[in-house]
Amino acid sequence: MSRIKLNGSSYNVEIEGDGPAILLVHGFTGGASTWKTSRDYLSGMTTIAPDLLGHGDSDCPPERDRHSMSAAVDDLVHLIRQLGFGRVIVLGYSMGGRLAMHLALRAPEIVEALVLESTSAGIESRQERLARATSDEQLADDIERDGISAFVARWEALPLFASQANLPAAGRESLRRQRLKQNPHGLANSLRGMSVGFQESLWTRLPELSMPELIIAGALDRKYCDIARAMSKALPDARLSIIPDAGHAVHLERPDAFWQTVRTFLADLTPEKERRLI
Repeated sequence: MSRIKLNGSSYNVEIEGDGPAILLVHGFTGGASTWKTSRDYLSGMTTIAPDLLGHGDSDCPPERDRHSMSAAVDDLVHLIRQLGFGRVIVLGYSMGGRLAMHLALRAPEIVEALVLESTSAGIESRQERLARATSDEQLADDIERDGISAFVARWEALPLFASQANLPAAGRESLRRQRLKQNPHGLANSLRGMSVGFQESLWTRLPELSMPELIIAGALDRKYCDIARAMSKALPDARLSIIPDAGHAVHLERPDAFWQTVRTFLADLTPEKERRLI
């Protein structure tokens, strides 16, 4: 575990291994521990897994703007440069996937390739974005009023996570503990700052992402399968993988299949690109 100061806020960052770097960006309610099994699959690489602000053991600044997508991108750029890596692969899950795309658009010179799991380029309709922003603002208020236990019960009941009921009991319990350890004010501010309702739609900007991309979705997560297919068509250099018998959290529900897909993608990056990672 490392404590790293980025733009005035203290981040918890888990750094392991040696070799080319891969930045692992968790989703909402997650943390660096989301990727605790990644070392079993990413030997020969340096894994960099931060707790985003408002999550895990990182700071929970009270200012809403400090949790914005723009601020998170700035922090990750500083993190990569502070650690001394010229270029990294970025793997993002759900909210982390949206952050990964924003990072790649803001600083393409430091992103070698993207792995995007169960994520979206945003909401195209302005009216739908406003509706989602209003809904997430209310959810943030509910988290602060009702507390973390009530929120986790509500979150785990969402249809999006129904397939997680098939996880082994130990896996379900570990995931629940991760969620229950979150700071309610941190989660609330993360929602207010990084909600897809407040995020600009990136659909028209996807052609700007010229680095190789791997798009992953679980076959049981039909909404994100459709999104993944649409994104893969809009991106210039994308590979699409739909993993059978998995829902939204493919890396948890089918870890062997997920990481084998990632490893195959990484192996196909040219040696020249691999040498430029560090």
